[in-house]
Amino acid sequence: MEYNKFKVRKVNEVYLHIDCESSEAMELNEYFTFYVPGYKFMPAFRNKMWDGKIRLFNYQTRQIYAGLLPHLEKFAQERDYQIEYDESIEGADELSLNDAMEFIDTLGIPFSPRDYQIKAFVHAVRNRRTMLLSPTASGKSLIIYMLVRWFNCKTLVIVPTISLVAQLYKDFEDYGFDSNKYIHQIMAGAEKNTKSPIVISTWQSIYKMPKEWFSRFDLVIGDEAHLFKAQSLTKIMTNLTKCKYRFGLTGTLDGTQTHRLVLEGLFGRVKQITTTKELIDSGRLAKFKIKALILKLYYIEGIKKQIHSQFSS
Repeated sequence: MEYNKFKVRKVNEVYLHIDCESSEAMELNEYFTFYVPGYKFMPAFRNKMWDGKIRLFNYQTRQIYAGLLPHLEKFAQERDYQIEYDESIEGADELSLNDAMEFIDTLGIPFSPRDYQIKAFVHAVRNRRTMLLSPTASGKSLIIYMLVRWFNCKTLVIVPTISLVAQLYKDFEDYGFDSNKYIHQIMAGAEKNTKSPIVISTWQSIYKMPKEWFSRFDLVIGDEAHLFKAQSLTKIMTNLTKCKYRFGLTGTLDGTQTHRLVLEGLFGRVKQITTTKELIDSGRLAKFKIKALILKLYYIEGIKKQIHSQFSS
């Protein structure tokens, strides 16, 4: 292997393998290692069983999450490294806006999708994996519906709560879909095995399922992905080794680099779809005002004295 050059190949739909020298592997290991937020307060760190870091590149196996390929390319560019891509690394798919509109028209949705929903759909289809960042009330369920109908394959939709399972099931019905015929809901001890092509489940219901259970899915969508427990989400997503299409949707990220990179590694690079301000400016969300109530210190002390006198008497 030449110095300042490494080869990247796909291991499966979860991991990439990087063929590189030991010195380059050490650089990669350092580049993709981060402290977990709040690690100093975690029992494993306080008991000296863990150093508080998360390592997204495995020095021993030379593997990294497939969704971190753009960050790997940035690493190489900053250091003048050359990347040789194996034929297993696929480029973006082609889908024009006109073709997308024609497909959406065939779905018979009883209203017109918003422009940013269509753009989100096109971006996801072209890239095959991505994390879509879009605020509350932006219509993420319609984006999910369009993706499910486009790929038309064995699909797993993961949500954080039981109420969201039922809500998404009902949303699909509202869009004109026969949910009863094609969707199986998993929650609160429901049967895990089904012949239905679409499964909607809470992550709590399936994260302990064996790897073989996940092998039939070709498409996975994580709704409100920021609410999943990190360890459980990682276990589910790494079990989906044959799942080619991966999409996460969330209204917020917690602002920490570690959290974002883990999500990008599992789903794909973050793409901002719209913002709350844009929705308000377009009239799709109501305007709001924030009123701050400032309590003077002497007023608070007066309340304390009143409470104290009542209990003392």
